[in-house]
Amino acid sequence: MTDKDQQVHSSKSNGQTKHDEETVIRRPSKDAHKKKRMKCLLYIVLFAVFQTGIILLFVLTIMKIRTPKFRVRSATFDTFDYSSTTNPSFNMRMNAELGVKNANFGRYKFRDSMIYFSYNDLIVGEAFIPKARAKARSTKKFNVIVNLSSSNFQNHPQLGNDLNSGVSLYMPTCFMAVNK
Repeated sequence: MTDKDQQVHSSKSNGQTKHDEETVIRRPSKDAHKKKRMKCLLYIVLFAVFQTGIILLFVLTIMKIRTPKFRVRSATFDTFDYSSTTNPSFNMRMNAELGVKNANFGRYKFRDSMIYFSYNDLIVGEAFIPKARAKARSTKKFNVIVNLSSSNFQNHPQLGNDLNSGVSLYMPTCFMAVNK
């Protein structure tokens, strides 16, 4: 080979190697790919943590679980017999409309239950509540008939005074017990 041929050949090979070197330099390395993957994974994890925080905040503030409220919505009395003499007593039949107000975003199921009406912490009547469910953010209404009587306790000194003054027409305390 002559010098001219060698120079042409070497210039071609030098041009190709420069082109190859530029390609190698422009091509991302394995470390760069790994960094990009780790960065993407980090963003995904941070997004998941952020979303979990937002959901948790939403659940604990807006959608927190509340105990349903039980109320006697209205009551009428069919019979009302009382005696305020030496042995004060009363006997009455009450038609009551009851309500279970569910303030939660989900339904509330309750089992067969008993509701107890009391006077000065003494039970004067009870009624059976069948199992049912209150829909989300609504009130379940139902009617019960209750016989209220002071026959469960004798010689209660305050009862005579309350009957004479008309206080005992309203039974201020009632509570619901769930049978298990």
